[in-house]
Amino acid sequence: MSSSADSSFHQVVVYGGTSAGVTAAILAARRGHSVILIEPSRHLGGMTTGGLGMTDHGRAQTVGGLSREFYRRIRHHYENDGAGRPEEAQPAAPDPMWCFEPRVAHKIFAEMLLQDRVPVVLEERLDLRLGSVHKQGSRIQSIRMESGRLFQGRIFIDATYEGDLLARAGVTYCVGRESNEAYGEALNGVQASRATEHQFEAPVDPYVQPGNPASGLLPGIDPSPLAPDGTGDARLQAFCYRLCLTDYPPNRVPFRKPDDYDPLNYELLLRSLVAGANQQSWMRRTSLPFTQCAMPNRKTDSNNSGPVSFDYIGMNHGYPEAGYGEREVIAAAHRNYQMGLLWFLAHDQRVPRATRAAMAGWGLPADEFAESGNWPPQLYVREARRMRSDYVMTEHDCLRRRVASDSIGMGSYTMDSHHVRRYVTADGEVRNEGDVQVDPGGAYAISYRSIVPQRRECTNLLVPVCISAAHIAFGSIRMESVFMILGHSAATAASIALSLDLDVQEVPYSALREELLREEQCLDLSAGAENESQPLNPVSAAR
Repeated sequence: MSSSADSSFHQVVVYGGTSAGVTAAILAARRGHSVILIEPSRHLGGMTTGGLGMTDHGRAQTVGGLSREFYRRIRHHYENDGAGRPEEAQPAAPDPMWCFEPRVAHKIFAEMLLQDRVPVVLEERLDLRLGSVHKQGSRIQSIRMESGRLFQGRIFIDATYEGDLLARAGVTYCVGRESNEAYGEALNGVQASRATEHQFEAPVDPYVQPGNPASGLLPGIDPSPLAPDGTGDARLQAFCYRLCLTDYPPNRVPFRKPDDYDPLNYELLLRSLVAGANQQSWMRRTSLPFTQCAMPNRKTDSNNSGPVSFDYIGMNHGYPEAGYGEREVIAAAHRNYQMGLLWFLAHDQRVPRATRAAMAGWGLPADEFAESGNWPPQLYVREARRMRSDYVMTEHDCLRRRVASDSIGMGSYTMDSHHVRRYVTADGEVRNEGDVQVDPGGAYAISYRSIVPQRRECTNLLVPVCISAAHIAFGSIRMESVFMILGHSAATAASIALSLDLDVQEVPYSALREELLREEQCLDLSAGAENESQPLNPVSAAR
């Protein structure tokens, strides 16, 4: 794998080195096309290599193609490379392994890219100014980076979490939550009455001086009034960093106190701990307000859990439309918030003794993320822009009230949103709003039309991450295993479009389906298999 590559013409140009981008580039190369993979940062693999080692895939049998190959390679690594056996999180099974260390995921992606001779360009960011995407009619001819470097191609794939290429290409998109009225849904828009999970379970005062509104609200509480349930808005579900932690002393790096540490940022957490409001299942079992899902070699994938945890609720709403500098500020604020939370739990004498004792054995692994101070470099962007094409995936698709006739893969995970904001009730208590967790009850088809733009807007672009989906449907689709499935299918569609000299909207579905099935993608399930629930873990981890 190289950090530089020829900027000449390539048949397939993949922008975004997420798991979807890596998969798309590998599949295009395997199909004999000249391809280049461009990643704006130094980090390759997105969340799959960024700390999200606990793969919530829904129905395991839906994961096919290169996505399944990746998880099979994970198992091969642990069983054959002397790398240590998984500890209790992974049952004995002959096929994929869904739990892994970040460095192992990165190693496997790097090996796959090298084996298929995919040139990789790191640290080249798309110029966000007008004109950086040169089009002739509805076709992209080239894209220009901030450095001035040009990449020309016939088919382009936007595999970023943010959707920067599709936006600069003039493709219609949305940000935020649609109203329930928009698509006849029940789970979209503002969700206060359903927001019972990761919620304050006892009254918690929202004011700096308890009982005194004149003292102002504590940090992170939105002062604006709450709209009725189902109302659309431009807000996003919360982001965080998925932390890889360890309790193995020889590999443990102590938590660091951030330079801008302010204990007031954790006053809500303290009040919830003291009030017993955080005593949900994870807290009762571990005395800590975040998950510790076991990974191999005494590491974790640690995620948000409880009313005040790793999610920096409400602090990401400007992220999708922000420039790179502002995004870096937002990411740094999330990083410092989580660093400060860990420090607070470990050192503040007001924190209950049991919590401080539980924190004492944890730290960051010395053998992970060395280039970024053992902290994950990838912010968990749970959603940003979402394309608007001729087919919008909604909760009706997830619940199989509507079934797409052009399936390119399947989703099956819970229709899921993290909290979006904190607000003050009429009774003067703080509450979280936005959390939704509804099991679709089976697998559902993802439409090919949901990854291609409207034809009048762009005819040689595919979008396997920021797909055309409503907020709540995207909450189910946004699993890393599904992004890899869609990256694979996007590359196969690109290959057919190249071979037949067609616009991506003209790719014959019969031909695409035949090729995807040959490549072992799962496009539909029999009635019996559809009802087979195969959750990885009884507790949701990847949400």
